[in-house]
Amino acid sequence: MNVANIFRILNAIILWGSMFFIPGKSIKRFLPVTLFCSCILLIETLLSFVFKWWRVKGGKKYMVYDSIAFILGPFFTVNIWVFHLTYGKFIRYAGLNLIIDLLFAYPLNAFFQKIGHYKLYKFTSFSLFISAFVYSLINYGFQMLYERPPKDYIKTDKVSKTELTVK
Repeated sequence: MNVANIFRILNAIILWGSMFFIPGKSIKRFLPVTLFCSCILLIETLLSFVFKWWRVKGGKKYMVYDSIAFILGPFFTVNIWVFHLTYGKFIRYAGLNLIIDLLFAYPLNAFFQKIGHYKLYKFTSFSLFISAFVYSLINYGFQMLYERPPKDYIKTDKVSKTELTVK
């Protein structure tokens, strides 16, 4: 078993094990935004076949395995953790994402390439950082829109401007 496979297994056990420390209410609350951005990352993976942004040793089949392992492993769990710890405090959310994305784009990216996880070709560490940070901002916007009550369905009393009923 090579180093990359050992890393994948340990990564999955540790990160998914950490989910037991997040309240189920938070997981349920932030699951839609995590699934939304997971779909964006899957689209990015499909586009990487066309534009040859990166390659995985073993070809397209292993690229799909690695992408799914990343999206359903560290990305999924870290995304829920970050939202659980920071949602509602945008500066804290953006700052934590900035730190995580910088760590991912530079030291972790170099480590992953060294152990044979993948090899960047037309993607640079900087473009990896920018795309990850932009995704985090899109995520925050999605979550805000998702939690916003629809105004069309709330009737208000015109005199007192108070909420009367919800259809």
